Amino acid sequence: MVHKTDEEHLDNQSENPLKEITPTVNTAAINPIQGTESMEVHHHAHHKENKNWKSYFWEFLMLFLAVFCGFLAEYQLEHKIERDRAKELAKSFYYELKNDSITADLKVQNRLKQEAALKYMIKYFQDSSLTNVPKEFALNFEYGISFRSPSIFEPRTIMLEQLRNSGSLRYFKNEEFQTLTGELSVAIKNVYDRQELEDKTRMEYITPLIVQLYDYKFDTEMKKDDKTVFEGVMNYEKSNEIVPFHINEPDKIDRNKIVRSLSYFVGNNLTSTRQTHIKKYMEVNTRLLQILRSEFQLN
Repeated sequence: MVHKTDEEHLDNQSENPLKEITPTVNTAAINPIQGTESMEVHHHAHHKENKNWKSYFWEFLMLFLAVFCGFLAEYQLEHKIERDRAKELAKSFYYELKNDSITADLKVQNRLKQEAALKYMIKYFQDSSLTNVPKEFALNFEYGISFRSPSIFEPRTIMLEQLRNSGSLRYFKNEEFQTLTGELSVAIKNVYDRQELEDKTRMEYITPLIVQLYDYKFDTEMKKDDKTVFEGVMNYEKSNEIVPFHINEPDKIDRNKIVRSLSYFVGNNLTSTRQTHIKKYMEVNTRLLQILRSEFQLN
């Protein structure tokens, strides 16, 4: 009986299959949200990469090279800008020095001529006639006693001051150049100081002699036709013309005093300035020109 009952139970299950299957289908239904989450997780897992140390090393190396190359480019640009600026300043400074070098040579020649004229006057006043003076006396009086500006040397300092005051000397890497610019400043100051001393000496000893001795009729003759006294004297020196020169009150002249005044002026002022201070300036000037020609290919 038990066996029959089991068979009947099995037969009943076969006769109602839908009632048995429906719950199974419902319990196995897929949750769409869960399916989506499963797909998303699968998607991310598909693109994930594991980098080894070599990958990080190459990334670092490329970044380092990019930064380093940028630094080099900036450094080269700054270096070029400094070099161009240095050449521009060097060129201007070079021509300032070159022009002053030419002027210094001319002033030295004028000083030598003035010194020679004063020595002539010193010798003449010792024992020569003061009532009937020759043409050479008049010319040497002008060159030695009257003229001042032909022997005055005034070096320019525009570029030198710009280099020193603006900090532009840093563009010049030559240490000797930097040292010489300092020496040039000192030399220029000494030249101006010495010429200021000459002016004081001239006012005290020479100007009174001009007032006492000079023939202003001769001066008027030299300046005729609207010439400067310098042009007139130069033309007179080259000509065969004789223009009288008369010393005022020759009987009242103290020859010894004049000789002492002229000797002091030429020896302690003119010659000393030329041999010491202008010479020093010219030496420094020459060396700076040599360095600038060598460093920046200037002519």
